[in-house]
Amino acid sequence: MARYTGPVCRLCRREGIKLYLKGDRCYTGKCAIDRRAYAPGQHGQGRKKPTEYGIQLREKQKARRIYGVLEGQFRGYFEEANRQKGMTGENLLRLLERRLDNVVYRLGFAASRAEARQMVRHGHFDVNGHKVNIPSYLMKVGQTVSLREESKNARIKELIETRGPKAIPAWLSFDATALSGTVTALPAREDIDVPVQEHLIVEKYSR
Repeated sequence: MARYTGPVCRLCRREGIKLYLKGDRCYTGKCAIDRRAYAPGQHGQGRKKPTEYGIQLREKQKARRIYGVLEGQFRGYFEEANRQKGMTGENLLRLLERRLDNVVYRLGFAASRAEARQMVRHGHFDVNGHKVNIPSYLMKVGQTVSLREESKNARIKELIETRGPKAIPAWLSFDATALSGTVTALPAREDIDVPVQEHLIVEKYSR
């Protein structure tokens, strides 16, 4: 499957906002946004006024890059969200939040979503006692994700102990002893702290 393999700090600079794609580095002075707060490339410091479509496109790209999904996957999530009852934009974010790699990241098992995705692919987690290595697996209310016994190591325990700026959202519960977390409810919009204006994404796909 195709995936972006270039420098992720470039993506943050393109969107003009921290997307926290490199984990702890994003909280230090080495963050690319803090050092060069303008878009990459020859014309990155230009003052071109964005169009309405351009603003909508940037919001969609921002959401894609935060959650690390491809265009086709993202479009599929949008269509699924559009079929559900309620506000399409909020439904979309709920679907993205319930991805297994994002749940692993939210529980503090990884410093970034990219690291969480790699850990899931390498088979380090069980869902309700069964090994799952699909990052896009959608967690349901009541399901529990747990770190496999053979995967428990000093780095993960250190991440849990020094979770830092990341706090476990209200829709998840965490058992530090068993190193497991449970989805206790569907995420509410106020529990999703991503800097995305989802209504602009809906407007783009509604054109």
